[in-house]
Amino acid sequence: MKAVISFLIFSFFTVQAFAQNNIHTADPSKAIQVVDAACGECQFGLPGKSCDLAVRINGQAYFVSGTSIDEHGDAHAKDGFCNAVRKASVQGEVKDGKFAATYFKLMDTPVKKKSKKA
Repeated sequence: MKAVISFLIFSFFTVQAFAQNNIHTADPSKAIQVVDAACGECQFGLPGKSCDLAVRINGQAYFVSGTSIDEHGDAHAKDGFCNAVRKASVQGEVKDGKFAATYFKLMDTPVKKKSKKA
């Protein structure tokens, strides 16, 4: 009986692990684009009632599917998506008016240090 229960638990977690969309691994056979990323409503003026992740590609903004605004830190922080436009490396394609992301990684943003005045 213990073996059956152990097998079921192991199977459940194995299925869950393989069901995850791996947005953190780029496909080496596809090109990576560097795009602007931010809150679609707050920064790009897209219609909506809540804060949602969007990217701007060639001047056109698209909401993102495949990852969410909350998966990339606090959207309302000083450098969060609702307050700043960030650069991101992405892979995916525009489908039905949305950017279907298969890879999404924020690029490092240099922190501006306050200068000391004498």
